[in-house]
Amino acid sequence: MSTQPATRGVRRATPQHFDQRDRLILALYAQLKAERETRVALEEALENGVLSREVLQAIVSDPIPAITSDDIAGIERVLAEDAARAALNAGDP
Repeated sequence: MSTQPATRGVRRATPQHFDQRDRLILALYAQLKAERETRVALEEALENGVLSREVLQAIVSDPIPAITSDDIAGIERVLAEDAARAALNAGDP
């Protein structure tokens, strides 16, 4: 008796077919994953006493924000486009 894979019949988007929302979700996922990995690495380093005060200060004062104003503007643009699309579709019989 053979078993079929659970993903049979599921169509996966290729990178060329990702819309703005897909790319946004992937970017946010990647950012969240990186932040979690960083947190785990910091916890391990702190537990083992391998971080100096200077390194911790540099990490805390990192000038690169997690989300920039450009990211927020992009998110708002996507949300506005989705709302406009939903309003147009709601008017269809």
